[in-house]
Amino acid sequence: MDGMSASFGIELADPYRGSRAFGTIRLENGCQSTLRNPIGCSGVGLHAGQAVTMTLRPAPAETGIVFRRRDLGVEIPARFDRVSDTRLCTVLSLPDRPEARVGTVEHVMAALSACAIDNAVVELDGPEVPVLDGSSAPFVFLIECAGRIDQAAPRAAIEVLRPVRVIEGQGYAELRPSHAPGLSLSLSIAFEAAVIGRQAYSMRLGERSFRDELADCRTFALRHEIDAMRAAGLARGGSLDNAVVVDDGTVVNPAGLRRPDEFVRHKMLDAVGDLALAGAPLCGAFIGHRSGHGLNNRLLRALMADPQAWRLTTGTMLPATHEAVAA
Repeated sequence: MDGMSASFGIELADPYRGSRAFGTIRLENGCQSTLRNPIGCSGVGLHAGQAVTMTLRPAPAETGIVFRRRDLGVEIPARFDRVSDTRLCTVLSLPDRPEARVGTVEHVMAALSACAIDNAVVELDGPEVPVLDGSSAPFVFLIECAGRIDQAAPRAAIEVLRPVRVIEGQGYAELRPSHAPGLSLSLSIAFEAAVIGRQAYSMRLGERSFRDELADCRTFALRHEIDAMRAAGLARGGSLDNAVVVDDGTVVNPAGLRRPDEFVRHKMLDAVGDLALAGAPLCGAFIGHRSGHGLNNRLLRALMADPQAWRLTTGTMLPATHEAVAA
């Protein structure tokens, strides 16, 4: 499998000036945020296998997260209703231009969401976000290097008012109301591969908890499925540098796992990224079993289709999103 390299560089242009940057001072709660500086990296797409350059750029308040295909001259909003494919990753596209698509958005979306970046442009010169090391840690690093500023617009959240559940086979995904602010997640997985088996993990999402508990957990694949995935046009950029490969009771990667339960933690990372496509932070509890990109997207569609199941709110249901970080 082909390897991957990445380079990082901060651009000096700063069209959005502010006095409070990520990682230095606690920001005021309740305001939208964007990046302080543009920042870029390069790598390879996990599934397309193409070299791609990505730049994260600041954006005005109320923009949301937008993916810009610089090579095609189009922009795709990061929304659940723009998801067009969920085979092994989450793909966004424009309904009237199926060739205008961006794949593997979940890892960068998880980082942007957990780091409380409400408005940004993710600019790409290819069809897929670079996989980097297969986790969200490089994207968190980029965001920290770029810095963050608050904006003169209130930060809204989507409060879950009643349970919504979707089921597929033995798997399910559910959102429930919660009296605590922010989003809590509980997820369990079950694989026949002995090295994975059954794993479960629960946490309350925050910048620090995401960085410390989920961000460095990598995507994974079963060795016996890799040939079939590549025949289907997937995993062409995968390597031991950007994915954990499992061969029944063995982890093929020479360095092994970063955490004993890295598999379920990565699945939870994926869920954070998929749920970030709601368009605003979720306030509620996510519970899933054998949930993947498809179920996560179906869950958001089911939630949004029921106007009695959610409401848009500001302030009181939001956690202190901008946690103090040691400089």
